[in-house]
Amino acid sequence: MRTYETNSITLEEVRDNVWEIPRTGDMNTPARVLASESLLEEISGDRTLQQLKNTTELPGIAKYAVCMPDGHQGYGFPVGGVAGIDAETGCLSPGAVGYDINCGVRMMRTNLTYEDLKGSEPELVETLFESVPCGLGGGGVLEKDRETVEEILADGVEWALNAGYAVEEDLRRCEDEGRRTDADPDAVSQEAKDRGKSQIGSLGSGNHFLEVQRVTDVFDSEIGDTYGLKPEQIVVLIHTGSRGLGHQVCTDYLDAIEQSHSELLESLPDTELAAAPAGSELAASYYAAMCAAINFAWVNRQVVMHRTREVFEEVFGRSWENMEMELLYDVAHNSAKLESHDIDGEKRELYVHRKGSTRAFPAGREEVPETYRSVGQPVLIPGSMGAGSYVLCGGEAAMTETFGSTAHGAGRVMSRTQAKQEFWGGDVQQELQDQQHVYVKADSGATVAEEAPDVYKDVDEVVAVSEALGIGDPIARTFPVCNIKG
Repeated sequence: MRTYETNSITLEEVRDNVWEIPRTGDMNTPARVLASESLLEEISGDRTLQQLKNTTELPGIAKYAVCMPDGHQGYGFPVGGVAGIDAETGCLSPGAVGYDINCGVRMMRTNLTYEDLKGSEPELVETLFESVPCGLGGGGVLEKDRETVEEILADGVEWALNAGYAVEEDLRRCEDEGRRTDADPDAVSQEAKDRGKSQIGSLGSGNHFLEVQRVTDVFDSEIGDTYGLKPEQIVVLIHTGSRGLGHQVCTDYLDAIEQSHSELLESLPDTELAAAPAGSELAASYYAAMCAAINFAWVNRQVVMHRTREVFEEVFGRSWENMEMELLYDVAHNSAKLESHDIDGEKRELYVHRKGSTRAFPAGREEVPETYRSVGQPVLIPGSMGAGSYVLCGGEAAMTETFGSTAHGAGRVMSRTQAKQEFWGGDVQQELQDQQHVYVKADSGATVAEEAPDVYKDVDEVVAVSEALGIGDPIARTFPVCNIKG
C-alpha cells in the first residue's frame, strides 16, 4: 500500500485517485481525499487535510468525510468538503455550509453561435457590466422593502415568477425547483433582511462572475442533446450567492451556537466547526434560516439572469425568447440538505453538508428534473477565465462514494493576497483579450489579479478525476468570451 505524508498526516492509497486518512484518536470516521497525485500535492499545501481530519470529529458523521479534487482550505471545514451527518444523533454545522449560503452557478443556453456574437464582444461586456451590479457591498438590480425580502425568503423563485422575473420553465430546471420549503423567514434576523433588501440581482465580489461562453466540445452527443448543447453555441454562466444576507445568517448562528452549545463547541478540535446538536431548537432554527437564504440566492441568480436576457435583447435586437435564452440548470455549492442515503446497507436520513461541492445525482433520482431524469442531473464546473468550464452529468458511483456529490470548480492554489503580489490586473486583462480573445471587465484591477488563470488548479485534471471515479461524467466543455467580475 502506498502512503503520502504531509504535516504529520498520513494518507493511504485506497485505489487510484482515492486517498484515506485512517481513523485514529478522536476521529469518528476515516477521511477521504479524491485526487490525483499532482492535485494532492496542491491540496496538501495549506490546512485542507487538517481541516478534513477535524471534520470527522463532528458528532453523527457517517461513513467518512470527503474532500473533492478541487479542495482547499476554508473556514473550519475545507472548501470542496462533503459530510453526511445523522439527522437524529448528529448535528448541523454553519461552518460546514459556509458564509455564502447557496453560493452556486446557473447556465443559460441560447441559439446564438460564436459567429453570431463575433464583433459584439466590446459592446456586450460593457453593457453587461453597466447593467448587472457587482463589487463589494453595493446594490442590486432590485431594491425592495423588508416585507418583499420575507416573501423571497419563503417562496424562492416562485416569487420571481409571480413578479415577472422568471417563467415556469426556469423553476423546473432549478435544483429543488428554486424553493426550499423548509425555509422560515422568521428564523432570519432583521439585520440579515436589511442587508439583503438592496442586493437582489447582484454578483458581489471575489470569484463571483457573469461569463458569456461558447461551447467548444460536446463529448456525449446523446446527453448533450438532452441538455440542449452543441458546438459553437453561446451559453451564459452566472456565479453568485446569497450576498450579505447569507453572510449575516451564518454569523448570527455561529454566535448563537457559541452561547447555547459551548459544551459541544469545546469538544471539537476547531471552534470554526461550531455545530448545533440535531433535534435542538437552534439546529431547527438554523436549518430554516439557511433554507431561506438558499431561496434568496436562487432569486438573486434568477434576477441576474433576467437582466442578462434584457441586455442580450438590447445588443442583438431580438427578444430573449427568439434567442431561446433558456435556463439549462442551477446548482448550489454551499448548503446542507436532508437526504436519504445507504450507509452499510441501511437507509439513513442525513444532513448532507456540501461546502464548495456540487450535488451530482445520477439518472432515475426523483430529485432530478423530469426533463433530465433519464440521463442524470447536470453538473456545472466553472474553471478560470483562461481555461474554460465543464458541464458534467451526475454519475452512479457518486451515490456510494460521495453522498451524491462532485467538485464545484477548479479550486484555488494561491491566496488573493499572493495573487495581487504576483499579477497586475491590467496585464492579465490585456493578455486574455490579445491571446485568447476573452473580454474581461471588473470593478477593479485588483479583482482581475485575484482571479488570474494561474491562481487556480487545472480544471481538466479536476474533471478527469471526477470522470475516473464515476461521480461525474463530462458532457461538454465551454470557453469564455466575455466576463464581468466584482
